[in-house]
Amino acid sequence: MNVFRILGDVSHLLAIIILLLKIQKSKSCAGISGKSQILFALVFTTRYLDLFTTFISVYNTVMKVIFLICAYITVYMIYGKFRKTFDSENDSFRLEFLLVPVTGLSFLENHSFTPLEILWTFSIYLESVAILPQLFMISKTGEAETITTHYLFFLGLYRALYIANWVWRYYTEDFYDQIAIVSGVVQTIFYCDFFYLYVTKVLKGKKLSLPMPV
Repeated sequence: MNVFRILGDVSHLLAIIILLLKIQKSKSCAGISGKSQILFALVFTTRYLDLFTTFISVYNTVMKVIFLICAYITVYMIYGKFRKTFDSENDSFRLEFLLVPVTGLSFLENHSFTPLEILWTFSIYLESVAILPQLFMISKTGEAETITTHYLFFLGLYRALYIANWVWRYYTEDFYDQIAIVSGVVQTIFYCDFFYLYVTKVLKGKKLSLPMPV
């Protein structure tokens, strides 16, 4: 395990903690896409099924369990505890536009045609587009709260660090996973406009508005 992966995991976990603290402190999930959070929960669920079949390390197991728990807590907060503050009108991205092609692609392009491998591949493809409902919601409302932009920044940073992790592993371990790398690059591209606006606006204390990414 290298420093890029560790920093990526920390950035990912920090993004989730920021989101949970934002919801709990404000007692509101306004500005948060519940659909994106459902997709992330689905990503973790389908990816971490190997918890029941394979032990890699204590670190690996603990991080997977934490991500799973946090994902479902977030979904519960949005659709349960603070559902009255949920902006369902603006969270209107149609999930079938993502789930149908991702499901089909996971059957067509995978490392081996087994249930666990197809579900893992599905999770990789789905993660690359899971943020789109959130970006669509921001583009529809025209702005995002500062704390929400911090969440998105660390989420994007996590993916960028994982690309660095794959580059490192290619040169040090001769390891290359085309599915993970291509999906990671696609996901990072969706964050490019956001990164630019984050640096030029949010870090200068201005409101952030985001154009439609697709």
